[in-house]
Amino acid sequence: MGRYLDILKRAGEELGIGDQSDKSDRWDRNAAPVPRRADFGRFGRFGRTSRSLDGAFAALERRCPERVELDRWRQAVADSRRFLGRWGDQAAALGWTASDLFGLHQVPEDPAPTYRRLSRDDETGLVWLLQGRHVVALTKETAAIEQRTGVLTIYRKKCKPALGPLGDSVDNLK
Repeated sequence: MGRYLDILKRAGEELGIGDQSDKSDRWDRNAAPVPRRADFGRFGRFGRTSRSLDGAFAALERRCPERVELDRWRQAVADSRRFLGRWGDQAAALGWTASDLFGLHQVPEDPAPTYRRLSRDDETGLVWLLQGRHVVALTKETAAIEQRTGVLTIYRKKCKPALGPLGDSVDNLK
């Protein structure tokens, strides 16, 4: 099986859910929901995640960042609680930084009236992109996010926009 499918299978076994038939590769979505691990409000008390993740989460929880809509901030705080409760230890062990999880684009000195920090996906941390969805697998470089339809979206923490074909460079334009 693929790496993400193996991770999903182990997660399903851990939660006590799995295939209902040997002819199907899908979990029975009509089955009674299995409770997930409890979400915790403050993580510093438990010593679970690295201090930088705890500090970044505490800063995010204290106030809404400049040029971010209030409802998106509230959702990010809720998503952060859920993510850190389930994946905090593993994220810290795999080297995920506060910027990888909570990062935002730096506000320019004189932003346009239409400027939105969350429109820059290349500099937006994982929790801002969750919007109520769950991370179902985590590796050193990626997170698998389950969409409401059951489709997986892969978030790559080092994903930067491409410049063009191999060998293409601004220096070649001189």
